[in-house]
Amino acid sequence: YELSINKAKELEDGSIDISYAKREVEDLKARINDLGPVNMNAIEEYQRVENRLNYMKEQRRDLVNAKNNLKDVIRDITSTMEKQFKEQFEQINKNFSETFEALFNGGQAQLLLTDPNNVLESGIDIVVQPPGKRLQNISLLSGGEKALTAIAILFAILKLRPTPFCILDEIDAALDDTNVENFARYLTQYSHSTQFIMITHRRGTMEVSNTLYGVAMEEKGVSKMVSVKLEEKVS
Repeated sequence: YELSINKAKELEDGSIDISYAKREVEDLKARINDLGPVNMNAIEEYQRVENRLNYMKEQRRDLVNAKNNLKDVIRDITSTMEKQFKEQFEQINKNFSETFEALFNGGQAQLLLTDPNNVLESGIDIVVQPPGKRLQNISLLSGGEKALTAIAILFAILKLRPTPFCILDEIDAALDDTNVENFARYLTQYSHSTQFIMITHRRGTMEVSNTLYGVAMEEKGVSKMVSVKLEEKVS
């Protein structure tokens, strides 16, 4: 230690028990031996692992932030969807009541949410009252009444957001003659904004059409198409 004897004596600690110190030294040597060979690369390995840990912590922090941001976006979208759904549902419900009354020549109808507190996952009940009948669920109606109610819902949606054209495949098949006439007459009210392509076998629907296309099979396996224009020319 490059100390003189006199200088070393100044640092002498008389409180140290030499025998105790020797035992402590032996104990420390034994514990060092128990550790096994010293890994000289431990410092570099520790630094590498620490850097990796810090990198993973940073990645986790970014993921948590992204998760929180995504939750905020989902909440905003859900809130907007709920608002728009409620507004559109109320308007369709209003239109449905009007179209039902027009197609049935009276009565009343409405759409009800089964879970108003969770509109995006709620079911929808259709409750109607045809003229002369009591208020009931659509499942209790006859086949023709169900079909006409479905048509009323279709027109309620079209009234809210008209489409350029609409294809209807035998939508009037279950209706009686009177309701076919009501349906056909009501259909013409939308012809100014929507072009309807109807597949039908009912005379009442054909009578209000502008053009008829018929498919016949005069020979087996050979189809033939004929067309007739029914538009009235007004001079």
